[in-house]
Amino acid sequence: MNCTYRLANKVELADQSSPYRPEQPWFLPPHRRIETIYEAIADGVTCEGGRMILITGGAGYIGAHVALQWLGNGEDVVILDNLCNSQRAAIERISTLAGKRPEFIQGDVRNRRLLDNLLRDYPIDAVVHCAGLKAVGESVREPLRYFDTNVGGSLTLCQAMAQAGVFHLVFSSSATVYGDCATLPINENCATGQPTNPYGMSKLMSENIMKSVASSDPRWSIGLLRYFNPIGAHPSGLLGEAPTSTPNNLLPYLLEVASGQRAQLSVFGNDYPTPDGTGIRDYLHVVDLALGHVCALGALRDRHGVSIWNLGTGRGYSVLEVVSAFEQVTGIKIPLRIEARRPGDIARCWADPQKALEELGWQASRSLHSMLADAWRWQCNQLGQVDVRQAN
Repeated sequence: MNCTYRLANKVELADQSSPYRPEQPWFLPPHRRIETIYEAIADGVTCEGGRMILITGGAGYIGAHVALQWLGNGEDVVILDNLCNSQRAAIERISTLAGKRPEFIQGDVRNRRLLDNLLRDYPIDAVVHCAGLKAVGESVREPLRYFDTNVGGSLTLCQAMAQAGVFHLVFSSSATVYGDCATLPINENCATGQPTNPYGMSKLMSENIMKSVASSDPRWSIGLLRYFNPIGAHPSGLLGEAPTSTPNNLLPYLLEVASGQRAQLSVFGNDYPTPDGTGIRDYLHVVDLALGHVCALGALRDRHGVSIWNLGTGRGYSVLEVVSAFEQVTGIKIPLRIEARRPGDIARCWADPQKALEELGWQASRSLHSMLADAWRWQCNQLGQVDVRQAN
């Protein structure tokens, strides 16, 4: 199974030195760095015969970028989202970029009656399950909410899919299922079972539900995407992460500090066993991550059971390295406040993405600079600022 890139949204980036132009619709391998927006076409991923893809949480940060990939390829998408941490405006932004509007249903993935009706009324033959809560620190404070939403939602979705005869499922899982893995980089053979926080536990519990249902019925074809730390935004600056409350992750908070919405960035722990004392993570561009979902579903068309893939770059950056790179991209000095370690966090985590390259033809291609520049462009657009020269 090969996953190739084709030109989808004709949005040209700031680097005019690139020889590649939107009017040249050639194909490029995933590892080739390009300066226009290409999207993944996985062999076999089509919507022939009125076929549709359901994306739960499709108005959220990751789900919206995933939806855009398929819509940009002319395919049909249904988005289910309760908008608890997303905005209806994301649907309009997706439609603008794709030139095609998704079906949108506001509702909760835990609502079995709603799911039954949805799967009955639309010709859905595959589901990408992105809905869920995702903040490590918040999960430590509110574990029951995370188990109810993440595990309960996954269970209800699998029940409804089985009843409707829909057996292709891509699950947005997380590298947190590995816990504090002693071996780096982390590959798919690393042991799970000891996540350090309720968020990771909820993802692992959901994975185990899916493994169990696949073992019980050979019709299931499930892809567990264990991704690391997605950041960035669509290069157009029209689609990105828009938290409805206080951000729990590094980059959204950093963006609010840079734009003057917050006074300083809290760094949780500078005494980890890392070169600069701050936690190291594998950051990957959200567009690369979205492409991985498309490639995964293409692979699932040709296999059964459960398949697991890490999605990451294979390189880790510390909190202070990210802050320094952001300052270089924007020219803005970020005031820092060092605080105690946050419960549930680990020192180091980065991926071995070789299996995804070999089996999906997928490889993250966008640099940390691109991730930060695209995120800053999105932030400036959100605030109505016109001066984004540093992000170019």
